This record gives sequence, structure tokens and C-alpha cells, in this order.
Amino acid sequence: MILDDIHRGILKSRNRKRIGRGPGSGHGKTSGRGHKGQGSRAGHSQKPTFQGGAMPLVRRVPKRGFNNRWGLSISVVNLGQINDAFEAGEEVTLKALAAKNLAKGRFDLLKVLGDGELTKKLTIHAHRFSKSALEKIEKASGEAVTIKGKTPVAEKVRLAKAAKRNAKK
Repeated sequence: MILDDIHRGILKSRNRKRIGRGPGSGHGKTSGRGHKGQGSRAGHSQKPTFQGGAMPLVRRVPKRGFNNRWGLSISVVNLGQINDAFEAGEEVTLKALAAKNLAKGRFDLLKVLGDGELTKKLTIHAHRFSKSALEKIEKASGEAVTIKGKTPVAEKVRLAKAAKRNAKK
């Protein structure tokens, strides 16, 4: 290994390309734009997806489905996982689930599903519970506490209208 060779060709501050300053600069005459055509003209701009008049890939590829920008992201935890991770009598909260790596990442709502068996008496806090999960929690003499989630915009509008009507009376 030659130590001199390591940084050869790497410049910390390179001089800018001086375009249109004559043939001696190496960027004279057409200034790197080529001859004629759309790209040679002043004010030229082109969409990044433009493919020379051919049908762009963006339009050729079929589109399916729908992505709801305002849809709530729901994290799911099964009763079997909760049963393995917690001791009898413990409170299962969002923070406790995150600490035990059961509810990972960012989400709007947490739903507990009834997959697996629950053999311990636990107090489980979540936004939603499936019917089978509720039955299994009650069977294990545990408690299911429903946390209030984000209020949908339609609900807020309805409440605001109701409050306005009540104020007028």
C-alpha cells in the first residue's frame, strides 16, 4: 500500500466549472449543452420521468389499490404473547408492552387479539379488543380496560355542532 496514493485525485475544494469562457476552458462554444435540440435552449426544463416521448414507466406500470393517508395505523398483540411476557397480577399498558418489545414502532391504536391462551389474571389496557380476546380475559378473571384513542375529525365536527346548538338554547 502506498500512503501517497490514498488521497490522490480527492480535492477538498474543487474550482467550479466556468462555462462559456472560450475554447481554452474546455467548456466553450456550446458550453456542454451539445448541438441544437431542447436541452440546448435557454429555459429548458424536463420532467424527471420524461423518456423521449415514449410512454413513461410511471404510466406503463398498472396501479392497484388505495393508500389512505389519513387511515389509522393499528398495532396488534396476541394474548399468547402477553401471557408469556407478563407475570400474574401485572398491569399491561402501552409502555409495558413497548418495554417488552411487543408493541414496536409508531402506531395510532393498539388492538389485542385472542390468539393463544391466557392463564394469568392481568389488567390489560388497549384501544381495542377482539371478541375472543375479551372472552378469554374474562375467563381468566382479568380486566380489559379500553383506552380512548384519537377522535376522528367527523366526530369532532359533530360534537362542535351539538355544542353550538346547546349554547343557543
